[in-house]
Amino acid sequence: MKQNLLTLILCVVFYSLFSCGDNGNDDYIQIPAGLASPVIMNLDSIPYTKLSHYNFFEGDIKNQQPVQGVLPYDLNSSLFTDYALKKRFVWMPEGTKATYVTDGEVLDFPTGTALIKTFYYDNAYPSGTTDIVETRIMIKKADGWIFANYVWNAEMTEAVLTTNSGSKTIKWYQGDYLRTVNYKIPSQAQCASCHTLNNTFVPIGPKPQNLNKNYTYTDSVNNQLYKWMAIGYLNAVPPNIASTADWTDVSLSLDVRARSYLDINCAHCHTTGGSCSYTPMNLAFNKTNIRSNLGICIEPQDFVSGDEQYIIAGQDAEASLMLSKIRTTDPNEMMPLIGRSLIHREGIALIQEWIDTMDAACP
Repeated sequence: MKQNLLTLILCVVFYSLFSCGDNGNDDYIQIPAGLASPVIMNLDSIPYTKLSHYNFFEGDIKNQQPVQGVLPYDLNSSLFTDYALKKRFVWMPEGTKATYVTDGEVLDFPTGTALIKTFYYDNAYPSGTTDIVETRIMIKKADGWIFANYVWNAEMTEAVLTTNSGSKTIKWYQGDYLRTVNYKIPSQAQCASCHTLNNTFVPIGPKPQNLNKNYTYTDSVNNQLYKWMAIGYLNAVPPNIASTADWTDVSLSLDVRARSYLDINCAHCHTTGGSCSYTPMNLAFNKTNIRSNLGICIEPQDFVSGDEQYIIAGQDAEASLMLSKIRTTDPNEMMPLIGRSLIHREGIALIQEWIDTMDAACP
């Protein structure tokens, strides 16, 4: 009996250490079952008043070291938020996993999922240390997603729940240049204005097209989608994902980079079911292969304060309404409407070059 039990234990250990995930990729080892996550998630009590109450992080909370079950992730391209850096994490209840829908749609997450995103600045003035501003969490309850925004204290020892908008003056070094921003912290209503699709609150970033990239984990470098499958956070996905790109990667085509930039910065509103779906544009990455969806040689429907005749005037960025909208900070004119108070110089340069080098001009 003892010998049989010992044999069974050895088999279980061997399987746990050496078996592959169900994705068929030998690089991904299934995490053994039974390692319970210490995260505290009572759906009847959330949102908690303090970020620490969830127990997402171990040790000093400002270091953002995730506990067992809290998985860091990244996107191919990130939404511009006044040059803030971001750390993203996902947690799901034990025994649950997300399901693939399409390449360009948010994964179908199980009830209890938490998507965690912390906004911060490195090289903060005057000490050159990290200044953490806020942590935003989306949690999926049985009846849908909720928002929980937490603002960090000056000591970086805790973040406290807020439902109101606010601001914080941030100074940081960008290279040798000292920059200043009046960083805007959104209210829950402002969060909803971007995170609403077909009158339902939804996440924006975690779509297969955005997650399909390598990530440097503490133990290895793995493709994120396969990693999620390996640890039991995701069902199978198709082998070929039509993916967005890192818009800063100059080795890629200018067209793919520009369309990826527009997808992550604009498509949450300018898409079917979005708050700006009435405009003649659909800027979702999987729709902008149809050139008319980009607004090329299309007259704008909104009020235009300048002389722009087209949303995008091929080969003439200066005559394009799109460029005008992304390079202004006038709150009545700028796009996106919220989420920034600075212009994104690098993003503007990308869109300007892309428009100016298009194949054809408008009539």
